[in-house]
Amino acid sequence: MKLTEQYESLPKIVKVILQFFLGGIIGGIYRIVRYTERNNTVTLVVGILCLVTVVGNVIAWIVDLITEILNDRITVLAD
Repeated sequence: MKLTEQYESLPKIVKVILQFFLGGIIGGIYRIVRYTERNNTVTLVVGILCLVTVVGNVIAWIVDLITEILNDRITVLAD
């Protein structure tokens, strides 16, 4: 099982709690790992920007929290 699939298989409430407290870090790492699985350069760039910049971190935190609640997985720029 791939690392992103293991994260996606967690219960929804656990992912929402993790996303609420560690969202920016999880979003960046998730996208970088997703890049290694799918080789999509945009996903890598967004993952690095999420980890390095404060604005990217805050935006990713909000967007990822909303997508976790609605879709039960991180979907925006993570494909």
